[in-house]
Amino acid sequence: MQYRNIVPAVFLDRPNRFIAHVELDGKTETVHVKNTGRCRELLVPGRTVWLEAGDNPNRKTAYDLIAVDKDGLLVNMDAQAPNKVFAEWARSGGFVPGLTLLRPETTWGSSRFDFYWEAGRRRGFVEVKGCTLEEGGLCRFPDAPTQRGVKHLRELTACLDEGYEAAVCFIIQMEGMRRFSPNDDTHPEFGDALRKADAKGVRLLAMECAVTPDSLTVTRPIEVCL
Repeated sequence: MQYRNIVPAVFLDRPNRFIAHVELDGKTETVHVKNTGRCRELLVPGRTVWLEAGDNPNRKTAYDLIAVDKDGLLVNMDAQAPNKVFAEWARSGGFVPGLTLLRPETTWGSSRFDFYWEAGRRRGFVEVKGCTLEEGGLCRFPDAPTQRGVKHLRELTACLDEGYEAAVCFIIQMEGMRRFSPNDDTHPEFGDALRKADAKGVRLLAMECAVTPDSLTVTRPIEVCL
């Protein structure tokens, strides 16, 4: 996926989940943060961040914060990006061969999954999770407890009993990672649910991305270590 009108700035602080203060062209600017997660290891005062200028003159903030330089590692932290890049990758043939349908935000029973897909007689559901937490070349998810994530894993497992295929795709929003693991230190219940989903037949994918200040593109799978 491609961004437009990208400019660098210096991160100052984050008063709440939705906004941050940055230094841009020598002035303090309030910007929208496109990730409501904690991101404490990313948004450190003094770091370079990248902003996308908005095109709506009625917005309260003129810019969106989309990426950060974490000590030389460029991390895309746009929470809306993973679904977009997954869709681009899947439609290009990377996910399943012969894909004929990829429909976002599809309800099944009491569940709502990121994508429903069809390929010939095959059909299934996918949940996409963005991953921005890195520790020494190991990427981990989640960076904060997520009961919603646990619920998604249990619902995907239930789909298998109805003849659907099911998958979780972790979009790694940075480059050069060695492997992916669940973050049992932060949320052991999610790790347990992921291991149970894998044992039942839910497909687990971790896809690394090429990251530039103005783009994010799926490039390769990395090892999933449970």
